[in-house]
Amino acid sequence: MKSLARMILLGSMFLTACDDAKPETEPAPAASSASASAPDPTAASASASASASASAPVALPEQPDDFALVEPATPTCPPEMVRVKKSYCVDRYEASLVDTETGQDLSPYYVPSRKQALSIQKLWEQERLAVGPAEAREMALPPLPPWQSQRNFEPKAVSKKSRIPQGYLTGPLAALACKNAGKRLCSLSEWQTACRGEDDRNFPYGDTYEQSKCNIFREAHPAGLLHGNPSIGHSDPRLNTVKAGDKPLLRRTGETRACTSRWEGDGIADMVGNIDEWIDDPEGTFVGGFYARSKKDGCASMVRAHPFDYFDYSTGVRCCKDL
Repeated sequence: MKSLARMILLGSMFLTACDDAKPETEPAPAASSASASAPDPTAASASASASASASAPVALPEQPDDFALVEPATPTCPPEMVRVKKSYCVDRYEASLVDTETGQDLSPYYVPSRKQALSIQKLWEQERLAVGPAEAREMALPPLPPWQSQRNFEPKAVSKKSRIPQGYLTGPLAALACKNAGKRLCSLSEWQTACRGEDDRNFPYGDTYEQSKCNIFREAHPAGLLHGNPSIGHSDPRLNTVKAGDKPLLRRTGETRACTSRWEGDGIADMVGNIDEWIDDPEGTFVGGFYARSKKDGCASMVRAHPFDYFDYSTGVRCCKDL
């Protein structure tokens, strides 16, 4: 038994000695050491790109040639106006008037001056009872708005469709109305160019006169109907309310659709007929003709027989404006 125990003890000691003799496992090399010793292809590529970028010229956005002509955008006109030849604006419709301060409508049947309007109203309240046929004598004057007879005011031109255009305008009042609208009177050449349209025609609708295309050369004269004489009584406030049969002689703005001067797909209404229009001439010129004028000269029509401060039922205005 002692021999067996001795043998087991010796074997155990031998195994322990063998374990102590095994070499320790060496640790794996660190990743950073491997990276440091081996070249990185990605880093090399990035370095090359940076170097190339530094040496290559920087691409700038394309700039226009210093000598190239760059056409500026052409300004547009206010919405109530039409652009003509890309150089100026013309009112689309004949002017109606409002009070500059309040925007209240002025009567289109009286001169837009308080004192003159009151004087004319007083005159024709008497004259209408003594002049013309019995039917005309019974015809009342159009009302003068109370506020218009009670205080002073300044007229301002507005360009709107389906309005009774303002008559009874002097040249200076026409100029003031346009000025208060931020506009001005048209020159003769501006007015005639606008009237002839893009196709440069004698009439807004063509080169040859056609009856009824514009509201001109009508079948009756209002002073002839009211006073029995077309050459008298032209300050009468009733004149532009007169009808021929059942149709008014003076039409609302834009009502005569064929009488439109065309520009850039837009149109200017009634430059021939309906009502005469003052232009910028201190000697006194109005153009275009009015509904009872017996003329067939279209855009060339003009009257130079009166001073700039003249007015009657036929004299109105249309404003121009610089772009």
